[in-house]
This record gives sequence, C-alpha cells and structure tokens, in this order.
Amino acid sequence: MVISTQKHMTLEEYLTYDDGTDTRYELRDGVLVAMGAESDANVSIAMFLISIFLKVVPYSLLRRGTEIAVPGAKAETRYPDLVVLTEACKAALSGQKRSLITFDMPTPALVVEIVSNSERDKQSRERDYSDKRVEYATRGIPEYWIIDPITAVVWVLSLEDEAYQERHFTGSQLLNSLTFPAFQLTAEEIFKAGE
Repeated sequence: MVISTQKHMTLEEYLTYDDGTDTRYELRDGVLVAMGAESDANVSIAMFLISIFLKVVPYSLLRRGTEIAVPGAKAETRYPDLVVLTEACKAALSGQKRSLITFDMPTPALVVEIVSNSERDKQSRERDYSDKRVEYATRGIPEYWIIDPITAVVWVLSLEDEAYQERHFTGSQLLNSLTFPAFQLTAEEIFKAGE
C-alpha cells in the first residue's frame, strides 16, 4: 500500500517522519509504502532462525525490525526479516533514535528474507529474488539468504567481487554459510519451523 505524500522524501526526512501511528513503512523511490502483515509461518521461521543463531552469535547482534538504507533512484529502505550485525554495525546503531542502518554505517554480516508464501504476491517475490539481491550486494553485505517456503529452497548468496555467488539447499542438505561456518541446520528444519 503506497501512502500519498506531497513530495518524494529524502532519507533524512524519512528518519524524522512520524505519522502518529505504529505503521511500519519502507521508503521506495522516496515514497512511503506501508508494510503488510507477515504470515504466521514467516514469523515462526524467523523466530526459529533466531533461536539457532543464538548458538553461534551473541543475542546483541541479532535484529528483527531493523531497517537498511539501500541504493535506488530516490531514497530507499528495506526491512529484512532477520539481520545479523557485526560488532561495528552494532556500535554505529547504539544510541540511534531509529534502528536504521544508514549508508555511513558499517554493513551487517547477514540479511535474511523469507519470501512471501503467497503465489499471488509475485511483486514481493521479485523484490526478494532480484531487487534486494542487487541492493544488498551494492551495500556490500557479505551474505544474503533467501528462504522460500513455496519452493522449499534456501538460497545462500555470498558476496564475491561485488556480486553474489549463489548456492541452494533443499531437504536434508546442511546449509553452508561462509560467514557462519559453525552454523548447523538443514533446509528441511527451517521449513518445518513454519508449519
């Protein structure tokens, strides 16, 4: 849902925007876009991943609800389903009024997007597979996971020479993360968490 604004907002204007509601927005090409409700399955998968990541990283580096400024024709932000910060990124966010990783901050170690589990929402699927892939690579984020409950595939994209190299995992295959080599989890376990 696009919210009408008098003009396109800059990232600086967006940082101070408050409409008096609890509505979460992404900024796309300078236009406010209200975020739709997440499915219960996607929330369950994200929470499951947090419980697993707690075995390999401190809780203080895990985030849900943290935004990332990304490059676009005009100002843009994204709300990944899960973010794993670096210590430097955590330090840069400390004390900020809004949990938004701006361009002048270090990038997180990993972002995870759980693809909309509705075949009808093809635009959202396209954003996760195509648009965000380019945006996150341009930001220099070392690893990007795309978790797709419809196809039951986990894509692990690792940044090499400014572009993501992809590997996909299904069924009982153990995920192979270059950023988190101690991570022990199968694709099947992730999707079972969303049932």
